[in-house]
Amino acid sequence: MTPISLLSNTNAATTTNLAKSATPLTGSAQTLNQNDFLQLLVKQIQFQDPMNPKSNTDMAAQMAQFTSLQQASQMSSSLSMLQANSLVGSTVTVQVDPSNNTVATGQVSGVSMDNGTPQIIINGLTYKLSQLISVMPYKGN
Repeated sequence: MTPISLLSNTNAATTTNLAKSATPLTGSAQTLNQNDFLQLLVKQIQFQDPMNPKSNTDMAAQMAQFTSLQQASQMSSSLSMLQANSLVGSTVTVQVDPSNNTVATGQVSGVSMDNGTPQIIINGLTYKLSQLISVMPYKGN
C-alpha cells in the first residue's frame, strides 16, 4: 500500500500556506477521521497549481486508500475486543510496572473500553492487553 500524498502537485508557496494554517495536534486528536481527510482534500483543490491540476483519478484513489485504512483500523479494534472477551474467566498475569518488574495475577472478570481500546478487568483493576504476560486457560465447571 502506498502512502497517501495530499500535497503532491503543490508549489512551495502553497505548502507554506497550508503549514501556517495547520494547528499542532496532541493525544487522541492526532487521529485523522473522514471529515479531516475531506477538509484536506478541499484545501488541496483550493491551493493546487492551476497549470498542473490534480487529476480526479488521483483524488478518487486517495479517498479509496483512506476508506481502506479506516476499515482496517476498525477491524483491528474489533479483533482486540474479541481477544479481550476471550480472556474472561482465564487466569492471567499482567505487568503492572516494568521498571521494578511488578506483576499482578488474577482471573479476568470482565472487559471495559477506554478510548476505543479494550482493557481487561482483574481484581477490580483495569489493564491494557499489551500488559499481558501469561494466560492460563479457563477451566469451566
